Amino acid sequence: MSSDPFAPFQFDADSARSVIADPLNGADDGELFLEHGTSETLAFDDGRLKTASFDAFRGFGLRCVSGEASGYSHSSDPTIDALKRAAGTVGAAREGRSGTFAAAPQGTNRHLYDAIDPVNEPGFETKSVLLQEIDAYLRARDPSVVQVSASIAGSKRVVGILRPDGDLKTDDRPLVRLNVSVTVERDGRRESGSAGAGGRDAFEAWISPDSWKALADEALRIARVNLDAVDIKAGQMDVVLGPGWPAVLLHEAVGHGLEGDFNRKGTSAFAGRMAQQVASKGVTVVDDGTMEKRRGSLTIDDEGTPTERTVLIEDGVLVGYMQDRQNARLMGVAPTGNGRRESYAHTPMPRMTNTYMLGGDHDPAEMLESLSDGLYAVGFGGGQVDITSGKFVFQCTEAYRVRNGRIEEPVKGATLIGDGPTALTKVSMIGNDFAMDPGVGVCGKGGQGVPVGVGQPSLKVAGLTVGGAG
Repeated sequence: MSSDPFAPFQFDADSARSVIADPLNGADDGELFLEHGTSETLAFDDGRLKTASFDAFRGFGLRCVSGEASGYSHSSDPTIDALKRAAGTVGAAREGRSGTFAAAPQGTNRHLYDAIDPVNEPGFETKSVLLQEIDAYLRARDPSVVQVSASIAGSKRVVGILRPDGDLKTDDRPLVRLNVSVTVERDGRRESGSAGAGGRDAFEAWISPDSWKALADEALRIARVNLDAVDIKAGQMDVVLGPGWPAVLLHEAVGHGLEGDFNRKGTSAFAGRMAQQVASKGVTVVDDGTMEKRRGSLTIDDEGTPTERTVLIEDGVLVGYMQDRQNARLMGVAPTGNGRRESYAHTPMPRMTNTYMLGGDHDPAEMLESLSDGLYAVGFGGGQVDITSGKFVFQCTEAYRVRNGRIEEPVKGATLIGDGPTALTKVSMIGNDFAMDPGVGVCGKGGQGVPVGVGQPSLKVAGLTVGGAG
């Protein structure tokens, strides 16, 4: 059962509706977005609990949409007077224009996650002890460990979307995440590794001993690999990308270019290319907000539209974009449940949820054996992307040279350089080992950050530029 989105406010749905009805009269669309909740983060570093934060928040945002214009006012003041002041501001977006107010989004009985509270369960002491156990476990596991950092974060957000016709959509959104970083030292050289996991579920899925030890072991494994890594020489080579998290490159270099606003405005490399071949045969890319308990999933988006599984590229052909309500209306298509906002203080825009490429039929071992002199990229860190062109530079956090089909030395300082639309056409082999990321993605756009998921099978991409030491 959903929580009451009006609980911390000094007005109810009926009084709110009476306030927002007039400023939204004659607009094309709009809504009152309410949000309240709590969040907590504990960080253990250098043998001690370094930070512990707790935050309670509440606020509303009122939006009036008229054509391409949008008026927005938000406040953390819970009073009806604050709502009236907001209502007196947003109506200016109409500028004398009169439209037909859009129908409310369809309802849904689907629930992709439970209405749980990961902030209060388990309690502070249990979380603090867990972080100490992770620290002690890694230090006992390997004497080369010189530093351990671990953090645990949880939040519960209750949202309500009220429209002037009285339609009200609500959603309780839990989110948890556990992260572990470890630094090892050998002969004066220090290297680090990290691993994380999370989703829209209770902490039990990640804080059982089997789960957190697997996460700690993975962070330690990556740190050990990096101790043996050598510089790589820059050049062009074929690359095999590993499954799961490496799809962050797909998300950044391709996914943003498939969002509706960039294509409506003609600023995406994919604009005007609907029904054209934009990728190699066999490449199918999907955005799916309906995956149960995944980090990027939402029962409804931040405009009240139920999320869906949207095929973007099918067998290499561009077949769809991700849409919020405003861009969908302006482009004459249906919204896809991708209207997202960071919080009540932000306006919604088309954003990804869980974006992934479907698997193929190639054995990953076969893909590696096909490399005569290439790179096997397993993990990625930071990167830079030009959304207009799709040009990207991504840093590899775990990668290996491959010669004559054999995985050889790990390399450091490797970066992948290219552009997403071109890289899609160079996919020559698609693995049968599809995997989603462990639940750590955060997407930035327009100054807003939202949780997302990514996934893919192993991929062989021909002729990527690999940056390195020389």
